Amino acid sequence: MQFAKHWAAALDDYAIDLAWSPDGLLLAAAAQSGSVTLFDATTGAEKHTLAGHTDGTNCLGWSPDGTLLATGGQDGCVRLWSPATGAQTAEAKLGNAWVEHLTWQSSGAQPSALSTPLLFAAAGRKLVAIKPDGTIAHAFPDAPKTISALAMKPGGATLAAACFGHVALWKTSDFSAFKEFPYGNAIYALTWSPDGRWLVAGCHDNAVHLWAPAEADLELHMSGYETRLKELSFSSDSKWLATGGGRDACVWDCSGAGPEGREPLLLPHDARVCALAFQHSHSLLASGSAKGEFTLWMPTRKNPMVAEVTMPSAATRFAWRGDDALLAVGTEKGQVFVFKTA
Repeated sequence: MQFAKHWAAALDDYAIDLAWSPDGLLLAAAAQSGSVTLFDATTGAEKHTLAGHTDGTNCLGWSPDGTLLATGGQDGCVRLWSPATGAQTAEAKLGNAWVEHLTWQSSGAQPSALSTPLLFAAAGRKLVAIKPDGTIAHAFPDAPKTISALAMKPGGATLAAACFGHVALWKTSDFSAFKEFPYGNAIYALTWSPDGRWLVAGCHDNAVHLWAPAEADLELHMSGYETRLKELSFSSDSKWLATGGGRDACVWDCSGAGPEGREPLLLPHDARVCALAFQHSHSLLASGSAKGEFTLWMPTRKNPMVAEVTMPSAATRFAWRGDDALLAVGTEKGQVFVFKTA
């Protein structure tokens, strides 16, 4: 496999989020200071620089059809932008708390009364569903604590929302709550397996917790990590779950009865793992350490390391393009690197 740097660019601050447009032609990169830049995927040229959020941008997300880019900021606002013109098209004010989590529905899963998918946004204890024109379609009851993670189940029919003490599952069709999983600690990250079987939480108590909501509420728990766990990524076939939480990236086999009681594959790093991402359709895993080491792995191989790169600073985000041909890497010093695989 060939792996080489395709282009590089610089933001004016820490790269807090990255996302490829659905058609793969644009890369959106958010600087923590507030601005958001849209880069041409082929050349790395800046297509538009969006004002973002004056007090700082926290997150971004493309609508499924690619006609809108949503951003959430420290000003308590969600803003919607046209990637074609770079202009802001709508805004929703959620209050004074930071907007830290955004997720769109998948196409085709929206309520029948709506013609386009909804955007779900969390700020503090508030969770809302937003229409593409910026109006609030639904405001959910306030969570008991600050919402710390959102995850849309593949297919878009179920939204998981975590806060200290529990994870709630909501139907996106009628906004009703239909299940709640108690958990006696803080949760920092949520992800669904691509097949929708597993809902996984990265937790403050140095553990990873799994639920299988459709299987009599099956729960699994793996503890003993070095640090609290924020990094989670599933392989495209839902078999392998990669987790951070220390100097090793732990890769768990989630097939059959699941990973509890099995020994994980340990992928070593020179410092704490700070970012992880499996490809969308293939089996490469990207992982980065706090010292700037960036590695590609093939967990199914006897010798899993494929490539290793040393960067000027630690990775903050990995983003594989939809076709897996390009990998974008954001760093603590605001660099954006795009690598090509073939």
